[in-house]
Amino acid sequence: MFPSPAIRLLLRRFALLMGVYTLLRLGFYALNFSPFRNIGAGSVLNAFVHGLRFDVAALLWLNLPLVLPSLLVPVRARRGQQWLRGLFVLLNFPGFLLNIIDWQYFKFIGRRLSNEWSTIGEDIAQQAGQIGLHYWYLAIPLAALVYLLWWLCPMPTAAEAAFRPGRRAWVLRVPEAAVVVVLVVLGLRGGWQLKPLRTGTAFELQPAVLGHLALNSTFTVLKSIDEVPVERKGYFASAAALRPSLGAVPLPARAAPPTPDNVVILLLESFSSEYTGVDNGGLGGYTPFFDSLATAPGSLLMRENYANGRRSIEALPAVLSGLPSLMDEPFITSSFQTAELHGLGEILGRHGYATAMYHAGANGTMGFDMFAGIAGMQRYYGLNEYPGGAASPDFDGHWGIFDEPYLQYFNRQLTATRQPFFATLFTLSAHDPFTVPARYKGRFPAGTQPIHPTIAYTDLALRNFFRAARREPWFAHTLFVLTADHTSQSDQASYQNTLGYHKTPLLLLRPGQPLPPANPHRISQQADVPASVLDVLGLAQEQGRLLPFGSSVFDAASPGRALFRDGDSYYLVHADFVTELTNTNQVRLYPYQTHLMPVAPVAYPDPALVKKYGDELRACVQFYVNGLLDNRLYK
Repeated sequence: MFPSPAIRLLLRRFALLMGVYTLLRLGFYALNFSPFRNIGAGSVLNAFVHGLRFDVAALLWLNLPLVLPSLLVPVRARRGQQWLRGLFVLLNFPGFLLNIIDWQYFKFIGRRLSNEWSTIGEDIAQQAGQIGLHYWYLAIPLAALVYLLWWLCPMPTAAEAAFRPGRRAWVLRVPEAAVVVVLVVLGLRGGWQLKPLRTGTAFELQPAVLGHLALNSTFTVLKSIDEVPVERKGYFASAAALRPSLGAVPLPARAAPPTPDNVVILLLESFSSEYTGVDNGGLGGYTPFFDSLATAPGSLLMRENYANGRRSIEALPAVLSGLPSLMDEPFITSSFQTAELHGLGEILGRHGYATAMYHAGANGTMGFDMFAGIAGMQRYYGLNEYPGGAASPDFDGHWGIFDEPYLQYFNRQLTATRQPFFATLFTLSAHDPFTVPARYKGRFPAGTQPIHPTIAYTDLALRNFFRAARREPWFAHTLFVLTADHTSQSDQASYQNTLGYHKTPLLLLRPGQPLPPANPHRISQQADVPASVLDVLGLAQEQGRLLPFGSSVFDAASPGRALFRDGDSYYLVHADFVTELTNTNQVRLYPYQTHLMPVAPVAYPDPALVKKYGDELRACVQFYVNGLLDNRLYK
């Protein structure tokens, strides 16, 4: 009998797993429908079919310990087959868990799970209990799939159990085993291609967002266990050759204010432009104070601003050092942590500023305290430094201190700090599980997403902070910068695209004197913050400590731009087009409109523009990657 009963039984069990992974993909699609809303059924079906390749590879890696026992345990051995059945369920439980987790986690980071254990693993471990309680309902499909796997696990038929191999059957076992080995190796590699199947292969689908649907979380996690080293870029022959295309803009010379301005950066957790009224024609209603601040005389709201990443851990390097996130792994947890990097804390500290980073979360969260040191912050204040710490009545029971009391604490700390000072605060209340203090229950607009009331709460916390700060002597000569770390839950279809998922506010104000003139519709990004701050302070001499990715929003000579990576493509935003550079070095142009990005690129773009913007994006990527590899970002 060829194939043997053992091989046929193994194939039936593998086919069951393939069916379950299709169900997992269907659940992912249903619960994360927004990114795929405008994509035709044929393209979605193609992603499901394309995903089978990733399923085969992931399942083979996960089930390798099952292959050899399945070939050695006799089909007729009832107890042995029951043990294999148990091993079958045990090995595949983690894969089911990872994919079901991503049904919700994808909403927050816009990509499949990978190496989260190296970025926020400790935080997740500490919050495992409350996370499990908050997402208890995910245990239902998980339990159902595990039961389904046990119940439907193919067992030997009566004919297979009664089969007794003859001499000829044993002779066939050798070539049969060789065929199995070859097929397993091919499946693990994902095909005949030169290099094994990679995560980026999924994004060859068009539109590229379908790559997230084709992938499965088992595959992405297994691939990230032993991260492939960052590959050097060779778009240009040398660093000197890319310089003309890099688009670096010198910091303009500007007179320093008579009295050095203090600088306060408020980095607002998940404070997407989608939630503000000022960015949406008055619609929304979750940020009345922020809207009033953004429209007050002398304030500057950059209306075409974009985040350089989609995770909190990617925001600090961009905001404090002008370093966008153009790698799979965040800079903070990468092997490049020791690379030369100059932050605003270091630069302003050289000019006599007292510098500090404030975060209401547990010390060590996402490496913020570590990066604060890298960026030159002289002090870091976390949960441990807050009066009472986790035992304080202001503790939210999950992550740290509620925004309102923490901002009041921040105000008192600033008043006690010698001037000039530079302080950055990272809020946290608008973070899953989206809680507000008990006394505010039901006070804020419920909205349509769990995050909406907490955004309104953060807005109230800002109102009370500014009300208190205005009474302090330092307030009148302080430059305030307000922006968000990333976007989050979305209920507006117009934001549910690659560009919209990065649309965040950037607001600058200086109560004591006017800001330099600026175009509020200039394209801007988080990485523009360092140059903009130094520009206002008249510190053009610090140009050598600025990275070339950003520029001052007050520089009329610069048209502005935004850089980010999404999926396996790089993006460059200009006022006329959004440029995409794929992992196969293809360049696509999309017409630019605020937070709107069409599914299809321009069919027949201007070749000169394709080359110009394509070379600019390639230059930025090569400068970034090779600069980190060689530790020559500033040379």
